[in-house]
This record gives sequence, C-alpha cells and structure tokens, in this order.
Amino acid sequence: MLVNCHDGRIVPLFQDDRLPSGVALDDDTLFWFCSALTGQTRRPAMPQTVEGTSGIFSIHLVFYSLLIGVITYLLYFRKKEKRPTIKLSEKQKEELIAEWDPEPLVPEIDPEDEQALAKPKYVDGKMTKHVKIEGKEYLNVGTSNFLGFIGDSRIEEIAKKTIFKYGVGSCGPRGFYGTVDVHLDLEKELAEFLGCEEAVLYSYGFATIASAIPAYAKRGDIIYADKAVNFAIQKGLQASRSRIEWFDHNDPEDLERLLKKQEQEDKKNPKKAAQIRRFLVIEGLYGKTGQICPLKRYLELKWQYKVRIFIDESYSFGVLGKSGKAKTKLNTYSCAFFFPFFVISVSPTLA
Repeated sequence: MLVNCHDGRIVPLFQDDRLPSGVALDDDTLFWFCSALTGQTRRPAMPQTVEGTSGIFSIHLVFYSLLIGVITYLLYFRKKEKRPTIKLSEKQKEELIAEWDPEPLVPEIDPEDEQALAKPKYVDGKMTKHVKIEGKEYLNVGTSNFLGFIGDSRIEEIAKKTIFKYGVGSCGPRGFYGTVDVHLDLEKELAEFLGCEEAVLYSYGFATIASAIPAYAKRGDIIYADKAVNFAIQKGLQASRSRIEWFDHNDPEDLERLLKKQEQEDKKNPKKAAQIRRFLVIEGLYGKTGQICPLKRYLELKWQYKVRIFIDESYSFGVLGKSGKAKTKLNTYSCAFFFPFFVISVSPTLA
C-alpha cells in the first residue's frame, strides 16, 4: 500500500495494495505514520474547505430573506391609512352650489373703456417717423426705423420690381426654399462695404446672434458677456452651454478683473487652459440702455488676454460712424482684423 503524505511524497506502508482487515486510518493517524517515515514534525496548514464558509453564507441567506419579507409586507400587506371622508347630504350640496359665485371668464369693462374699444384709434398710412391718426399728424417715437428706410420712394420701387420677379409669400427662409441670386449679391456687397472677407444672411434677425454664438462656443469655453446684452444674445449664450462670466454694463475694468482672475487659474493648469477658448460678447449700441460701448478699451483687452469678440451692431449699423459702418471701422484696418464674429440685424430698422 502506498500512502500520500502531507508534504506530497508517496511512501510504501504495506506490501499489499490494501489495508489489513479491521484497520482504518483517519487524518491524525495518517499524519503520525507520515511523520514516522519522513521525519516531519510540523503539520502543514490545511486549506479552508467549503464547510468553513457555510456559517457566513447562512447569515447572508437569513438577512436577505428578512429583507425580502419586509419589502413584501410594506408593498402588499401593510394597511393604508384611511383618510376621513366627509359625506354631505343632498341639502348641504344644494346649499354649497347656491352659495358659489363664479367669476366671469371675461372681466367687466368700464363704460369709458368700452367706448374707447368701440372706436379704436389706428395709424392711417405708413409707419414712418411721422404718422397720421384720425387725420392728425404725430411724431412716432415708438419706432426703430432709424435709417428711414420705410417710405423711401427709391426702395419702394426696387421692392416692387423684386416682388414681380421673385414673388412674395408669408415665409421664405433660405434653409427651406434654397438660395436665390439676390442672397449672394447682397452678401457680397455687405462684405465689401464692411471690409470683411465674407457675409452670411439670415432670414430672421433674432436667430442671427442666437445661433452664431453656439455655432462657435462649446461646453467648457468661457464667454464674458455684458449684463445689458439683448434677449437674443442671452438665448445664444444659453444654447452654447459655455461658462458665462457676466461683467458690469460698459465697465472694462470689471471685465479686466474677471480676465485677470481667469489668468491666475490658467497658470495652475496650463494644459487645460490651452484647450479653453474665450469669447467677449458686447453690443456696439445697446438696445436696452442706448449707450455706446467703449470699444477701443475692449480691443486692448482682447489682444492682451487673447479673447475673441462677438459684437452685435444691430442698432449701431448705419447710425454710428462717418459712413454708417458702426463701431467696426477703426483707423485703416478692416473689421475682420478686429472682429472675427460681427453680427448685424437690419430688422430693427425695418420694424
């Protein structure tokens, strides 16, 4: 008989291949025989068996069983509280209905207001700087027709010819109905007039700046914006998902404070700073306040802190500057040299 000892050696114990009758070897007896034959006195550690972890497994099984039981009880067997219900008699219902006095869907109108609504006042004629109401001429201070396009006979004649050639409808954006030759002609003329490389026409003034900003600024970029920018710019800032840093209205010093603060942050992580683009969003002439931006000071900060400028010239185009080129024509440089993103909306002047 061969015996496999704990140290891995196999030694002969009996000549036969079987034990003598009535002899049984347990683990301790086997270790004694191996020690006597091999001289090993230290008993090696036996690997842990599955029975050693059965107690831990039983505890987990009991815990999860209790947990499932509690959840089942809370979902299906727990009694819900019954809220007290008030039962009204038919008489009480009738009394409540009689006391209820519903408000009218349309509020009552005073007699004076009713007479005014019966004979509304309206403008008779074109919405120029002077309007006629009930035969009297008034000064129109509620228009943004700064350039006087409305009522200009030369523009009206060209508009008539254009309508006869291209037709007219309630809607005709380029994105839906395609580009027409007059689109390209106007883009070329605007670029030449402003000294820019190219110009792009939008069919809606609000969408111009609101879509131009998120087209270039992305998540992770920084946009420095004046607190008085118009609503279209605000929607563009929101759509860009960039980090917005607001500075006080027309305050270059407050803007420089934010730029210096970011400059210190960039020094801590130059690798990250190299991937962040910075934009400055301003208006040439602010529609909310009527103030002109200090553009020369902003340009100094642009070159010093390496920011790109978005300037909205919707209200200043045709109004500011000797030739009506707004704030962009500085010295002998073209606007493209100063402003990578130059936005103009002529819709205010046609409203």
